[in-house]
Amino acid sequence: MKLPPVILASASPRRAELLAQVVRRFEVVPARTAEFQPEHFSPAEACLLNAYHKARAVAKKLPDSLIIGADTEVVLGRRVFGKPRDLADAAQMLADLAGREHLVITGVCLLHLRRHRQRLFAITTRVMFKALRESEILDYLNRINPLDKAGAYAIQEHGDRIVAGTQGSFTNVVGLPLEKLRQELKSFAD
Repeated sequence: MKLPPVILASASPRRAELLAQVVRRFEVVPARTAEFQPEHFSPAEACLLNAYHKARAVAKKLPDSLIIGADTEVVLGRRVFGKPRDLADAAQMLADLAGREHLVITGVCLLHLRRHRQRLFAITTRVMFKALRESEILDYLNRINPLDKAGAYAIQEHGDRIVAGTQGSFTNVVGLPLEKLRQELKSFAD
């Protein structure tokens, strides 16, 4: 598949590692945009909006490239879990998720500004957490850096300690739904 130059508009090392499984060569140009959570938007709509803003910010500087923007949210009922403020907040998030099923939603925007082409999609994965004691939460937090992760966890980093199971795309929970991304990239190939 021959693609135009690909740019990942994300500072996430996890997203870069995932994208490397699908695209041989790409650059990372983090978008410096504020993230929005409009009250009247569903979590999926907010993810799509943020993914679009990230892609658009980078596309303005690199209009001949295919820009990939993404945004991931962890959702339990009506509550959206962003990145924790500190370790105490991270511990509280994990305690709130313990023993419950939640959703991980990733919105993705593929944008080629010069060609006036874009694709937007959101993927949802169900994640079931194990019941966790406080000591298990603290042990997990000592093993990872939760401060740059929505919901304060990384399924790919000792996830077996806290996650009982998933239904849907595993890579979506990591930060980039590769199955759908592969499909969508084909429409940008020459």
